[in-house]
Amino acid sequence: MVKIAVFVSGGGTNLQALIDCWKKEGLGGGEITAVVSSKKSAYALERAANAGIPGYFVSGKGLSVEEYSRKLDELLEEKIQPDLIVLAGFLKIFSADFCKKYSGRIINVHPSLIPSFCGDGMYGLHVHEAALEKGVKVSGATVHFVDAVTDGGPIILQKAVDILPGDTPEVLQKRIMEQCEWKLLPQAVTLFSQGKLRIDGNHVVIEE
Repeated sequence: MVKIAVFVSGGGTNLQALIDCWKKEGLGGGEITAVVSSKKSAYALERAANAGIPGYFVSGKGLSVEEYSRKLDELLEEKIQPDLIVLAGFLKIFSADFCKKYSGRIINVHPSLIPSFCGDGMYGLHVHEAALEKGVKVSGATVHFVDAVTDGGPIILQKAVDILPGDTPEVLQKRIMEQCEWKLLPQAVTLFSQGKLRIDGNHVVIEE
């Protein structure tokens, strides 16, 4: 069994997609054993409770990136010991030491086709506002491994959708979540749990 910890900060729609896949189809031998939130009021913690998954709140108030990363690491070491960390709308940055320790074991979903509209400050509606302002014809989502560069790790999966006339950031966000994020993230977690992902430099090889 591959133990999976899902990190969240908000409503937890991507967490719900993972839970639904896990309950219906399994996650390739993976099991969601913990949900960790940076916000005490995050609805994602309620989703976890409804699914019978232990939830943890780790406050970063007044802490540096390094201090918060150490606090998270202590929780992981003492109570969770995950094989995989999945960032599903987690709005905190990890220290370089944390990324190094869990290298190849953290994946993130980002609501654009990396390397477009990503990096520091690019999250939530900001991503879709930037895409519409630029006038691109397609956008989408990316699942990638996490390293010390924000949204900079090797890409696992991507999926595109057309941008349509009259799209607002909210409409585009919903389309990308439903058609891309909620499909890609369970798929990537399943591939990881099956041992089919191999990092080769800055590339990810999906093995049969």
